[in-house]
Amino acid sequence: MRQHIVAGNWKMNTTLQDAQALVSEITNMVADEVADSNVQVVICPPFPFLTSVGKLLPEGSRFHLGAQNYHHKESGAYTGEVSAQMLHSVGVEYVILGHSERREHFREDDQLLSQKLNAALAADLKPIFCVGESLETREADETFNFIGKQLQDGVFHLSQEDFAKVVIAYEPIWAIGTGKTATSEQAQEVHAFIREQIAKTYDAATAENTTILYGGSANAKNAKELFSQPDVDGGLIGGASLKSRDFTEIIKSF
Repeated sequence: MRQHIVAGNWKMNTTLQDAQALVSEITNMVADEVADSNVQVVICPPFPFLTSVGKLLPEGSRFHLGAQNYHHKESGAYTGEVSAQMLHSVGVEYVILGHSERREHFREDDQLLSQKLNAALAADLKPIFCVGESLETREADETFNFIGKQLQDGVFHLSQEDFAKVVIAYEPIWAIGTGKTATSEQAQEVHAFIREQIAKTYDAATAENTTILYGGSANAKNAKELFSQPDVDGGLIGGASLKSRDFTEIIKSF
């Protein structure tokens, strides 16, 4: 049975005090209100707050610490960067990889992302690998070809054993920060396509066991409908993860 995951990507937001208050509110609300033990919660704060936030996550629980990025090299003269090994050493379990903002603003391509994916797995981190199309690509009816290539070039070089450690996140770029959201039918269609490609590359069991998240402006109002789709296993949440009540309601949406 594949896991349900709700991951909060805080991006470049919060101060240390804000981060500590927010994670405390979330953990307390979830402890009081969420009964489904199959829902795993990943909190991805900015780099400077990883250790402080990690200390506030209950041990041995459904909560996991995640990072938003890392460098593909183990060490070296890369001023301002952090390695996957560094993240692992401070208790990070998950890392977001290939987010559309990293692809767009920092020119990360699939060749680099495949190297970063290898680095994460070598450091015993669990990657959340993002794929997704722009509005232009969707309107050109090239969504499946585009996402298929992202998977092929970025992920499908992995062995079956290593791929089993990866979470996939579908984030339609046209629905991030725009207030637009893919309909539940649109989300399901792409999630089903991704699972189909996994089955073709590996096998049906691997596809069935892969967690695929939706990452396009999911919120407390639409999460329940999105998560009700058979191939949507949770969400990679942006803005709504910065509001403890909204994020908790999303977690409760299964």
